[in-house]
Amino acid sequence: MDPELEAFVSLFPKADLTDPVAERRNLADLAAAVPAADTSDMLIEDRMVPADPDVPVRIYRPHQAQGAIVWLHGGGFVMGDLDTEQPWAARLADGSGAVVISVGYRLAPEHRCPAALDDACAVLTWAAEHAAEFGVDPGRIAVGGHSAGGGLAAAVALRARDEQGPSVCFQLLNQPQLDDRQETWSARHFTDTPWMNRDKVTASWGHYLGSAAASPYAAPARAADLTGLPPAYIATAELCPNRDEDITYALRLLQAGVPVELHQWPGTFHGSQAILSAEVSQRQNAELGAALRRALAE
Repeated sequence: MDPELEAFVSLFPKADLTDPVAERRNLADLAAAVPAADTSDMLIEDRMVPADPDVPVRIYRPHQAQGAIVWLHGGGFVMGDLDTEQPWAARLADGSGAVVISVGYRLAPEHRCPAALDDACAVLTWAAEHAAEFGVDPGRIAVGGHSAGGGLAAAVALRARDEQGPSVCFQLLNQPQLDDRQETWSARHFTDTPWMNRDKVTASWGHYLGSAAASPYAAPARAADLTGLPPAYIATAELCPNRDEDITYALRLLQAGVPVELHQWPGTFHGSQAILSAEVSQRQNAELGAALRRALAE
């Protein structure tokens, strides 16, 4: 492990999802401890996207924004909201120059799959219809997310392709949660890694799926056909249970003719980019913004 990260491991809450309500409080406390991003050069607005039910979003609009991204927070499908995601959404908007539409999707286990995906797709449709309001080209809208949010973003791209939905120009997937089967080497062996481990991943999928079988829209790694999907940037952490399913997904996208940039960050663990003082975290966060900036400029 990177020594700058290792010094902070004891400060992370125990990786446990047996009590989702308690874990939501832990995540809120963790997010509150993260230094605020610079928002002086952007407008921030809360809106409700018409749907059934309506979906709350927080929109970050840098001046002279180029393109937009529908951004989905992490939290194992059971944690996170617009407030916990603010440090990351604002930092992404600042680093990329893109309009970031952060989505407050419904959480499991109160709202199981596909509630979160339905919310995300509703926001994508709304974003495409309102692109002119934000001063962006409707053809320059990306989807992205961290962890479970990254899995949701990949699922949004799949559904948009299959249902001829709004055009998605890019996928920004940070340590995405893609495969409920947990059959890879990293999923089987990372049982005691910080913040995210095998048991926590198992609990997350259990809360999200309930007794339902996983479809490709729930677990995108199950999709048989990845052709025709938008280009992707996929970032993985070395000490993360999701690592190998993410790398496999990147390779399958490449084999399906989809352009992919894959960045495996050595010495990191799931969510360790929250430790902003670490040099590797600074590079991770900067690269997410830079990757999105590059994609939206093409």
